[in-house]
Amino acid sequence: MAWMQSADFSDETIAMKIPCGIRILMLAAASSLTACVSIGPDYHRPSAPTPQSYKELGDWKPIEPRAAASDLAWWSIYNDPKLDELERQVAVSNESLKASEANYRQALELVAQTRAGYWPTVNANVTGQRQRVESTPAGTHLIYNEVSPTLAASWAPDIWGKIRRAVESSSASAQTSAADLAAARLSLQSTLATDYFMLRIDDELKRLYEATVKAYQETLEITRNQFEAGTAAETDVITAETQLLGEQAQLIGVGVQRAQLEHAIAALVGKTPDQFSIEPVIFERNIPVIPAGMPSTLLERRPDIAAAERAAAAASAQIGVAIGAYYPSITLTGSIGYASNALAGLLQTANYVWATGAQLSETLFEGGLRAAQVGAARDAYDSAVATFRQTVLSAFQQVEDELAALRILEQQEEVLKRTVESAREAVRLTIYQYEAGTVAYTSVVTVQAIALADEQNLLTTLGSELSASVALVAALGGGWNSQMLVGGSTGPAEGNSH
Repeated sequence: MAWMQSADFSDETIAMKIPCGIRILMLAAASSLTACVSIGPDYHRPSAPTPQSYKELGDWKPIEPRAAASDLAWWSIYNDPKLDELERQVAVSNESLKASEANYRQALELVAQTRAGYWPTVNANVTGQRQRVESTPAGTHLIYNEVSPTLAASWAPDIWGKIRRAVESSSASAQTSAADLAAARLSLQSTLATDYFMLRIDDELKRLYEATVKAYQETLEITRNQFEAGTAAETDVITAETQLLGEQAQLIGVGVQRAQLEHAIAALVGKTPDQFSIEPVIFERNIPVIPAGMPSTLLERRPDIAAAERAAAAASAQIGVAIGAYYPSITLTGSIGYASNALAGLLQTANYVWATGAQLSETLFEGGLRAAQVGAARDAYDSAVATFRQTVLSAFQQVEDELAALRILEQQEEVLKRTVESAREAVRLTIYQYEAGTVAYTSVVTVQAIALADEQNLLTTLGSELSASVALVAALGGGWNSQMLVGGSTGPAEGNSH
């Protein structure tokens, strides 16, 4: 428009036209952002029970202790390319994880919203109206136009630090959300690893049943030959057939759990079951574990502990927010603009208008509302501290549980390996004796059943060890560290302090 083209919007011209009161308001806004005090208690990390060493380690030396390299994910200790491929898909395809990431982004936006309270609110308005006014008793009237562009600002300076405490709380809440996201990611990763290893155990169990079916078929042929030779009863043949059919049924049944595990893994990596499959492979039966380290480091390595601690920090800051209600609120306002009955010459000095003002408000009576709010904030902080300490206790329990499980299962595995070797030898010798006619077929059935049970127990123990190994990695934080939390200043600029 013409009046806009003729206006002088240079910095010097604008500065000269801004009233002294508004300029003081703007300077005060900039300077007081770093000069305000903070009401309420300053946060100090709550103490938590921390043992000097892990009870279950003792003199036990885990088999093949191995830590992932600094540039590798925690599951790399298992040296399984397929597991590595699947784990990397979780981070980009799992829908539950996407929801947690969205919650974290939302928490960051809430921090930005809270920080906006540090700054004035500035509004630009242009109003225009045509008005008819009675000018004389005779009924004559006057019609005129009025145009008024204005720039208005209002600001509530954070003199008592209430906004600062609110920013502290929202920043700590955002860090809580970040730690929750890390905990959710670790939980999904460990669940996938456990399901994957259980699927591989099912593959091994299937191979065991396939080998058993083959062995029972050979035994059935022996009993048939013995029966045809007249050295065995027909009941031996029937018993061998029954035994074979039973193991064939077991072989078929393994497919149920394997299919369910495969479907569960598909969901974890964001695929439908028809889009996903895992081919059987020969499984390496090594059970590596990561070094447990010192118990004190667990407080920094567990995202759930970090989340609980940050929640306590957020609750502490909310006490200051509640206390801030006792202090008066001050709002400074100012406006500048022009008013004229015509667009032509609107921005002339004669049409220049301005206004400044301040408002002080204080609640004189509210029936104990503020005291109740402060009390509730303190109670919420006490609850958050108790939750933090309980989270720490639960974390140490989980680590000790998995250390104990690995130690005991490792011993059990060694015994079962020797048991399986003895059982296999017993089967071999008993079949020879049966062929020689020195033992009844019931002896063959007995030793074969014992050998199969021992093999099954060994695979079950292996699966339990793998699950305990993954659980221990998760209990130790999976390579996560609290330093990964995004730090944030509580003020409008980095480096500001209370």
